[in-house]
Amino acid sequence: MSSIAAVVFDWAGTMIDFGCIAPVEALLTAFTNEGVTITEAEARRDMGRAKRDHVRALLAMPRIRDLWVERHGSETSEADVGRIHDALEPLMRAATARHAELIAGASDLAKMLTARRIKIGSSTGYTRTMMADILPRAAAQGYAPGVVVCSGETLEGRPSPLPMLKNMVELGAYPAWRCVKVDDAEVGIQEGRAAGAWTVGVAASGNGVGLSAAAWQALSRDEQYARASRAAAALKAAGAHYIVDTVADLEPVLAEIEGRIAGGGRPD
Repeated sequence: MSSIAAVVFDWAGTMIDFGCIAPVEALLTAFTNEGVTITEAEARRDMGRAKRDHVRALLAMPRIRDLWVERHGSETSEADVGRIHDALEPLMRAATARHAELIAGASDLAKMLTARRIKIGSSTGYTRTMMADILPRAAAQGYAPGVVVCSGETLEGRPSPLPMLKNMVELGAYPAWRCVKVDDAEVGIQEGRAAGAWTVGVAASGNGVGLSAAAWQALSRDEQYARASRAAAALKAAGAHYIVDTVADLEPVLAEIEGRIAGGGRPD
């Protein structure tokens, strides 16, 4: 048996949806429907947070706030946050249906972890409604984590440790230093660190690069390196212990963590 008790994965940009494309499409549409145009860079800035918190953060950006006042004649309110969030749910379901393919290597990784009796959990900034179509699609492709913690199912979302801790409780996986959090977003890395777990940042397939698998493969090796390096630096700054390009590269990192645990190593 492994010295690692559990690995908890993010979803979009980590295990599905190379480039974290679906939430960007949905957010851009939701704001356009309100008469306010946001950019892809703005949509990506707070990616990984619970979607209600994400909407709230977008509305607080000075440029977007000014556009909102110009369009609506008043400052934003929590009622506006709630309305946009509620409108976002069907948009997210439609977008995730278009981007629910597992990232290469995710299914094989899940099989390896299961064979070694390492429990698999997950946390996400998506609500349960947003995940409704993703879960069966992922299972059909070979990925069905034992626990799925969605936005709104803990009192606080990422970067608080609560989603990670809820995974540990429901999986029966402890202590925290025997658990690993894998995420492409800085807030997900902060979630894992706050819980006391090992953390692995996913650079190339995640929000930090923000390209589909086809667009990523079309880049030159030098451009791939440059873009992944920038994403990796942000994940390192958030506290990631390790960085991989995609989850296909995770197995040797887990082996190193096992060795460190066996030698008395701890995340902090």
